[in-house]
Amino acid sequence: MISVADAIARLQSQSACLCAQEVVALTAATGRVLAMDLISPMDVPPADNSAVDGYALRSSDASRSLPISDRVTAGMMPTPLAPASAARIFTGAAVPAGADTVVMQEDCVAKGDSVSLPAAKAGANIRRRGQDVQVGATVLTAGTVLTPWHLGLIASLGLAEVPVHQRLRVALLTTGSELQAPGEKPLPGKIYNSNSTLLTTLLQQLGCDVVDSGIVADSAAATREALELAAQSAQVVISTGGVSVGEEDHVRDAVAALGRIDLWKVAIKPGKPFAFGMAGDNLFLGLPGNPAAVLVTFLLLVKPLLDRCRGVIAPAPVWYSLPAAFEVGKAGKREEYLRVRINADGALEAHPNQSSGMLSSACWSEGLARVPAGRTVSTGAPVEFLPFSRLLY
Repeated sequence: MISVADAIARLQSQSACLCAQEVVALTAATGRVLAMDLISPMDVPPADNSAVDGYALRSSDASRSLPISDRVTAGMMPTPLAPASAARIFTGAAVPAGADTVVMQEDCVAKGDSVSLPAAKAGANIRRRGQDVQVGATVLTAGTVLTPWHLGLIASLGLAEVPVHQRLRVALLTTGSELQAPGEKPLPGKIYNSNSTLLTTLLQQLGCDVVDSGIVADSAAATREALELAAQSAQVVISTGGVSVGEEDHVRDAVAALGRIDLWKVAIKPGKPFAFGMAGDNLFLGLPGNPAAVLVTFLLLVKPLLDRCRGVIAPAPVWYSLPAAFEVGKAGKREEYLRVRINADGALEAHPNQSSGMLSSACWSEGLARVPAGRTVSTGAPVEFLPFSRLLY
């Protein structure tokens, strides 16, 4: 077995962006990956503007009554400010040339065509040109996963489209003669296929296009045929089950026949029988069959690789240190990831059943706690914690 860190490093070293570029409308770009650095063509805001409703004036003319020489609303181009006067101005309106200050209306007393103003500091209540973005600045870097606020910023630059990477195409096959599809009448000896739904929705959340290769029976011929078809239909192939050492585990042999196995068995709990290699010319990732192990290995091992394949450039997720409200009395040989949540005291509470076959523990949890190999944990001791929210975006 190799360590989790070594497995991640090896996966990263053998992956690169697989997705070409395309241009899409901003409203279709949520979750897509920016394909090139975005350089601002303009200043934002494009002119000095008022941050409040009030009066624009020269600060040297403050602390007295001034005639109101103009009325400036948002969207109009004001004339220069007349000497020794104030202009009525509204939030977002361009500041007239000559004015260097805006005083909010609550601090002023207007009477007829004049207004009495308090002392004012130059620059007060003015949003300067380029305060948000300056022309020629790199607004967003290539590899950014675009969120609604990124897209709102791009729209503020006057752009209606954005260059992104095309969606990564992933073929998914779930192995196991015991599986049947949700919605079917339950049959003796069968269990419902949860892995397909789990992985399909995880991949869709990452913006991947998913090719469902269906349930594959536990036979060498069926596994080989399904794997060949999957490799022809996508850039990455992901399977669940069939990568262990049982007599009905045929996936590794099928992959080796089509390409090669570069990695097998990781010192991770749950998820030890994880495999990586090439199915023909395409990347192959073999996940365990137990659903909780599928979730953990996908989040920790598969997602970083898929991010590189999608063109994502992002730092590794940050782990937090929180006190444990649980104990691990026996040191394990593998790095263990426990499903946990934060209790009312700010400590990490572990689900009482950490079985690799349970997904209810993940639904109960807020993230994963990492227990290094060879370590025990006592109540109150610091433990590394990674929220699910930091693993998916």
